[in-house]
Amino acid sequence: MNVSPQKSSLHPPYDIAIIGGGINGSGIARDAAGRGHRVFLCEKRDFASGTSSASTKLIHGGLRYLEYYEFRLVREALREREVLWGIAPHIAWPLRFVLPHHTALRPRWLLRLGLFLYDNIGGRKRLPATRSVDLRTDKTGRPLKPEFTRGFEYSDCWVEDSRLTVLNAAAAASLGATVRSRTACVSATRQDGLWHITTRSEDTGEEDTILARALVNAAGPWVDSVVHQVVRENKRAPVRLVQGSHIVVPRLYDHDECYIFQNADKRIFFVIPYETDYTLIGTTDRDYDGDPADVRATPEEIDYLCRSASDYLRQPVTPEMVVWTYSGVRPLYADDEQGKEGSASAATRDYVLKLEQEPGQAPLLNIFGGKITTYRRLAESVLAKIEPLLPAPQNGRRAGWTATVPLPGGDFARDGYERLVADLAARYPFASQRLLRRLVRHYGTRASVVLGDAQSMADLGREHGADLTDAELRYLVRHEWARTGEDVLWRRTKQGLRLTAEQRAAVDEAVRAIAAEEMAATVR
Repeated sequence: MNVSPQKSSLHPPYDIAIIGGGINGSGIARDAAGRGHRVFLCEKRDFASGTSSASTKLIHGGLRYLEYYEFRLVREALREREVLWGIAPHIAWPLRFVLPHHTALRPRWLLRLGLFLYDNIGGRKRLPATRSVDLRTDKTGRPLKPEFTRGFEYSDCWVEDSRLTVLNAAAAASLGATVRSRTACVSATRQDGLWHITTRSEDTGEEDTILARALVNAAGPWVDSVVHQVVRENKRAPVRLVQGSHIVVPRLYDHDECYIFQNADKRIFFVIPYETDYTLIGTTDRDYDGDPADVRATPEEIDYLCRSASDYLRQPVTPEMVVWTYSGVRPLYADDEQGKEGSASAATRDYVLKLEQEPGQAPLLNIFGGKITTYRRLAESVLAKIEPLLPAPQNGRRAGWTATVPLPGGDFARDGYERLVADLAARYPFASQRLLRRLVRHYGTRASVVLGDAQSMADLGREHGADLTDAELRYLVRHEWARTGEDVLWRRTKQGLRLTAEQRAAVDEAVRAIAAEEMAATVR
């Protein structure tokens, strides 16, 4: 894979140019390239550096969306759980969630009805069904306050969201797409039935121009900025920005199940075991005004999540316990007064695709909303709108192919994680179980590419803390577009949680040096 910026010829034109390297843009690029289209994807920062690395990391139907009658969204999302688990078993796996009954909030019959629908409208095949739980005797009741005596347990899935994004981008590149990170789209104009698109490398400042038959605006919370500043249209994009924040604290309990809690304000939030040693709590819902790149968890949000968790847990959660926070901005569709003025938590999470095309003009498709869970179906919907406007590719896969072809590293059985770890341990006996298990969780079958021909830990180069070696940094630079320590420590991995400030600075220095070496080698 070539991860360095390179010149593009003005001819022939790309079939599809995509602005935005979040999960939607990367997913569209993979699907389109696999169907035989010529694809160009640019992201102004790092892949998944915006909303796509700031989710609750769940592949789920959205139980609370049933209250807003969003049955299509819930059904589609539920069907995707087992699909994504199947194509990416290294970064996606099942979880069990406990929903305690709170006597002052939603009645028990309503929870039971919602979970019955949740179990039965989404084509569940492999995930276990819902069951009632006696919290007075079940292990999941031990961390809870004694007033919570009954509840329900149901299934959803976990996913490493930022890794899902970069693996889709990597898959697109392997299928022939031109994929560029740290490359901003500075202008896009229609001329003679084509888009003339100028990009600028954020690393070198060098500009380049390409041609494309269709343009997809998958810029997430920057969708309106692209409409105004890149395409230069005067009308406002109907988008509502909603901030969601999460906190991470030291592990709060000793089992592996998750909790979904209700609040009196009708919001729900999750408490989830995270990165072995921690607990993730989130999310919030509040309107956001400002540059999405500047979003941060506010003291009010941190306090809200701590108080909310403490309402349920025996062990109080306080702001002093927080070891890390992250926050993202969701670009929700808001074309009516309810969408603009109603509560942020009630605004639809469904995706909306708006195709703009006049006779003889190149089409523009703007994307609003969307969820990590439904990114693959969104990509299929985008191509259903755009493909009739493009020349038919001479070869390529049919629509729907992304549901069965594994993402990079995901070519092993859903239940094959332990076997893959064992095989790796036999091949690399010098490596610790903790390292091998983490590498398989991050890279799947490509963990052997990370370790290469190493015969000892010394062969992997410098160890920067928490088993993060130069060999892994080099892999991430060469194959996953990593350019800074932040790319590695907070998106490709979460090892930043385990390193000191001094160690994180050393990782940043090492990644930048490796990236410079790779760039120099490419130029030569």
